[in-house]
Amino acid sequence: MRAITICQPYAHLIVTGVKRVENRTWPTKITGPIAIHAGKSRNWLEVNDDGTMDEEYELPIAEMAFGAVVGVADLVACLPIDEIRRGEHDQRFPWIREHEHSEGPFCFVLENVRRIDPVPFKGSQGFFFVPDSACA
Repeated sequence: MRAITICQPYAHLIVTGVKRVENRTWPTKITGPIAIHAGKSRNWLEVNDDGTMDEEYELPIAEMAFGAVVGVADLVACLPIDEIRRGEHDQRFPWIREHEHSEGPFCFVLENVRRIDPVPFKGSQGFFFVPDSACA
């Protein structure tokens, strides 16, 4: 299965249903099931004294996996942010223009997200392949 590495806390937000869009600087024509891989880097995370990060989400770092496949989702569309802002996709995705994570320049729209027990795996840039056994 194809996979994409997403930095934490965003991989966590995707597999918990908070974030329905992944933003990239490049477009894709790929659609269908993809594995969500949580990047291993923690260098840029700002952790509070209570073990949470990010005032907006107050996410416990202990609940996040790093360097692992953490979920599966259907990539259903790749939309330019300019088209989203003009309302060109309101009929198909009525929520997307107001979604706090629709930032672009290209928005990968994710549906049918399923969280899985973390499976350690080395990530990569762009799309890469993971064995189906890593996505069960």
